[in-house]
Amino acid sequence: MSTSFQPAEWDDTFFCTPGACTPQTWSTARTTSLGNLQPHHVRLQTVSQGVPQSAASTWDFSVLDAITQPVLSVGDNSPEMQLGWAPTFMWSNGSMYGNLNVPAFTGYTQNMVRYYNTAAGFTANGQTYKSPSQSPITWWGILNEPSINGFTGSAASDYTSVYNTVVPAMQAVDPNIKFVALELCCGTENWVTTFAQNVTAQVDAIATHYYALCGPPSSATDAQAFGAVPGFASSVQTIYTNMSSNAKLSNVPVWITENNVNANYDAGGVNACGGGSFAADLRGTSAFFAAWRPYVFSQVGKAGAQALYHWDFDADAQYGEVDYNSGQKMLSYWVDYWLGQYFPSGSGQMLLNFTNSDNADLEVLPVMNADGSVVIMVSNHAVASPTDNNGDGLTADIAIDAGALGKFTSASELMMDSNTNPTLGPVSIQIPLASPVKISMNGYSVAFIKLIP
Repeated sequence: MSTSFQPAEWDDTFFCTPGACTPQTWSTARTTSLGNLQPHHVRLQTVSQGVPQSAASTWDFSVLDAITQPVLSVGDNSPEMQLGWAPTFMWSNGSMYGNLNVPAFTGYTQNMVRYYNTAAGFTANGQTYKSPSQSPITWWGILNEPSINGFTGSAASDYTSVYNTVVPAMQAVDPNIKFVALELCCGTENWVTTFAQNVTAQVDAIATHYYALCGPPSSATDAQAFGAVPGFASSVQTIYTNMSSNAKLSNVPVWITENNVNANYDAGGVNACGGGSFAADLRGTSAFFAAWRPYVFSQVGKAGAQALYHWDFDADAQYGEVDYNSGQKMLSYWVDYWLGQYFPSGSGQMLLNFTNSDNADLEVLPVMNADGSVVIMVSNHAVASPTDNNGDGLTADIAIDAGALGKFTSASELMMDSNTNPTLGPVSIQIPLASPVKISMNGYSVAFIKLIP
């Protein structure tokens, strides 16, 4: 599990004031909230004024570093710097679209690596630029959603050519860095085939993004939003299949570096998708999400995805894990927190065989830990009415037969639903040790059952 930021002028005051950011001025409460998630390779997507180069010799890292420097201090101290936009002056028409000046962009990427990863930094227009942090950035992403941003004509081939050019140039500055490719969007899995057949540079992960919809909340019912989730898993499998034409990609993982219910956003008071007055889709932080994210986590994990990123950490009631203005935690924070706690990366967990009598309404994910304990996750995404939009879901009385797993000495339950306090989060309770284990779920919800030997 991980999360994301979009360093830009609309996102740069969350931790501190740009231009005056030091460890002493960072919000301790907000860095603590982020660190407690224990996120892996937090994604920093540079866009707009978060892109520090605005002209050939003009650089300003204040907006980018107002997010990057605090992020470097928490979690695994190893974010992914996702170079979302090339500096706009490098495009032939002065915006994101047109012909990209690849030599200029290559120089930009090299200077970004020099800034964060070398002792000397770099010099431009007589000024030296050097990150104040001693922590280098190992992971780098090359452009965001290129299938819809900037590239036209032979787009997949053009992107691959750019990737093949900039990656070795960045490695010439720091040979230890790693690379995330593609950042796919919008059903463009076919890009992977072209990329796999033509890539010559190092690839350490291939990234993709999944949202159930892009439009006002009224554009899709709960049933439609949940119905998109199996398609995410199918897409992950397709990406792996399309990677198989290049043996060098055989061990490269697929990361889902953006995920949420709705990709729509406020574009100056109107919906970015479809027009009309903007309204936030509250399913991103309501009880709906308590069923949604665990369902996604289970489905894409079983399909082979090796990372799932929330979009994004500091935002509103549609997107956020915490509120951008107040720093207040939302229910989505706790859903992601507990997924990370019960299913920690690299822990040696083993997926158990199981049967589910209600696959249409319940997602089940049972694993055994290295110490012999068992975690069983149940997501109740049963919809009460086909017309529901951010509805309540259906209650469910569930029996889990764990008799074949051996003997246990204790059992606990942690539930998240509409009754969960978003400030304090859920509380784990001891439950009777019996088989079957019985739980009652109050509408859209997730339950984690842990059995201790």
